[in-house]
Amino acid sequence: MQLPPKVTDRAFDRLAEIGAGDQGQALRVAVEGGGCSGFQYEIKLDAPADDDLVLEGNGQKVVVDSVSLPFLSNAVIDFTEELIGARFVIENPNATASCGCGTSFSM
Repeated sequence: MQLPPKVTDRAFDRLAEIGAGDQGQALRVAVEGGGCSGFQYEIKLDAPADDDLVLEGNGQKVVVDSVSLPFLSNAVIDFTEELIGARFVIENPNATASCGCGTSFSM
């Protein structure tokens, strides 16, 4: 059974910090073909569309389109701050392999 991805409080808090919701923007998480491992994530601020799954928290929204949704079943969308920089990350249990860049994976 497919479960929607989860979004951590840290990710919602970061969206609030940058004022995404105030500008009518949501964090779009999409999966596209390409990258080193066959699929890659596209993460950007975007306006929600009609066919999006909308995940809400802290007054903020994360959206996933219907095509990307099966690839993100049970995934966790998080925000991390490390020495190499702060970024949104996706922990995806469906990925069988990923590459060092953290944006590409295979299933």
